[in-house]
Amino acid sequence: MEALAVRLSGLDPYVDGAFRIVAFYDTLMRRRVDLPALARSSAGLAECVAGIRLHGTGRAIRIAPEGTPAAGPAGPASTTTPVTLDDEEIGTVWLERPGPPGPLDEVLLDRLALAAAAAVERYGPARTTMADPALVELVVSAGSDEAARARALRLLGFAADRPVHVVAVRSELPLDRIGGLICASRPVKAAPLADVGVILAAAVDAGRFPAGVRAGIGDDGAPHRAWRQARAALRFTGPREPVVRYADLGALALLDEIPEAACRDNADVAAVARIAAHGDDLETLEAYCVTGSLRRAADLLHLHHSSVARRIDALGRALGVDLTEPAGLTRARLALSIWRLLDA
Repeated sequence: MEALAVRLSGLDPYVDGAFRIVAFYDTLMRRRVDLPALARSSAGLAECVAGIRLHGTGRAIRIAPEGTPAAGPAGPASTTTPVTLDDEEIGTVWLERPGPPGPLDEVLLDRLALAAAAAVERYGPARTTMADPALVELVVSAGSDEAARARALRLLGFAADRPVHVVAVRSELPLDRIGGLICASRPVKAAPLADVGVILAAAVDAGRFPAGVRAGIGDDGAPHRAWRQARAALRFTGPREPVVRYADLGALALLDEIPEAACRDNADVAAVARIAAHGDDLETLEAYCVTGSLRRAADLLHLHHSSVARRIDALGRALGVDLTEPAGLTRARLALSIWRLLDA
């Protein structure tokens, strides 16, 4: 291979320059240099300002050819290349060359991007959102000892003295995208565990979950207890309430403790299950249980209140309760909540 490289370099000055750049960055990576050293070496090699920015920290390193921090505002980038780690874009590298890009700038930035990803992984924690599922499982497992849990959190990039929020997610969207939306400031880590996604985050903005996502948010400060709460809250989610905080469930959280067999044998729950086979009936019942008012349910369903009144009367007969009475409405709400748990 080396003999071939020598022959090619003798035939083509471009190939010779490219091989020299590859060898230059291979040497830097063997020396395990950090990001500032990479930017400084790149600026000297390119003879123009070189920059590195990581999305997770927002930090930008700009070094002039002389090896000192570039003065003044950043100029327009003549060439840019993304930095990727574990198939996720974690940053950008660029050159600020006056005039058109040089013939080898693309090769230089490709190698700089690879070296930057290696440095982030080495000196990390890595700034990717997706995490090793084994580490995440150590954090949320009730069977983990505290020393193992603390080490896993440290490896994932969470400070020992800061709270970690735990979210259980079901969605067709990528977990890293959801994590980046609900926790714009890092750290945030995500991994699939069985059929549920788990997100660990320094903060959670519940209003930023995208459409189509079901999410339960734990409340306890201990990650393993918060994970149990998050999974319970996830079971209470529905089309009209796709994101549920465990803290907001209150006494309803006790429903999660009832044995499944006892729930299925209950007459009210069985009646809701039969109603659920008809989408319009289930939608009407949910709207009425959420609002507690015929008129507000009609507004929610975009129907005339008299039409909703007829539907509620029919649903009451199917359930065997008077839905216009407080006791009947309470029974319907409980039965609907329990049916959701079984369906989840």
